Amino acid sequence: MNNPGFIDELSRRIAGILPPGARDLQHDMEKNVRAMLHSTFAHLDLVTREDFEVQTRVLEHTRAKLMALEKQVAELEARCGGKAP
Repeated sequence: MNNPGFIDELSRRIAGILPPGARDLQHDMEKNVRAMLHSTFAHLDLVTREDFEVQTRVLEHTRAKLMALEKQVAELEARCGGKAP
């Protein structure tokens, strides 16, 4: 996952849960949580939003093409009296 802003914000939120007495450790906690999140996300098989949207458009195009081909086959079958060759 290549979104350091997201990871930084998430690590700040997690570190912000600490009780007031432990806030002195907040900076170290944020750094450790950030490193843990980077490591965890690096091991996941994630795609970027852009890649996801590109694949969504490809799928929509493929579905439209399939529907057009199904319609064409149905029309051809109707012309042939519904008999397969």
